[in-house]
Amino acid sequence: MKKIEAIIKPFKLDEVKEALHEIGLQGMTVVEAKGFGRQKGHTELYRGAEYVVDFLPKLKIEIVLAEDQVERAVEAIQQAARTGRIGDGKIFISNVEDAIRIRTGETGRDAI
Repeated sequence: MKKIEAIIKPFKLDEVKEALHEIGLQGMTVVEAKGFGRQKGHTELYRGAEYVVDFLPKLKIEIVLAEDQVERAVEAIQQAARTGRIGDGKIFISNVEDAIRIRTGETGRDAI
């Protein structure tokens, strides 16, 4: 099993969710996050004073899935989340040793 963590722009969530649903993925966890990468935030004007917004709003999507689904899921996320501008996000893939469904006790692939 693998875990995909994708950091995306908040307004792209519906598109990413639909793209993943189309390839047959049912569940995901979405967490609000703040961060910056190469775009390094931006400056804003508030009541005549300029200030720097270092941490930009992002969403972190977490998905645990079977290894044979990873390539399609990554492709779906990339296509749905891409705007072509800086700050589109990142995708991280890591190994998952095991998963356990709390309600039934199922383990491994059956639990996801």
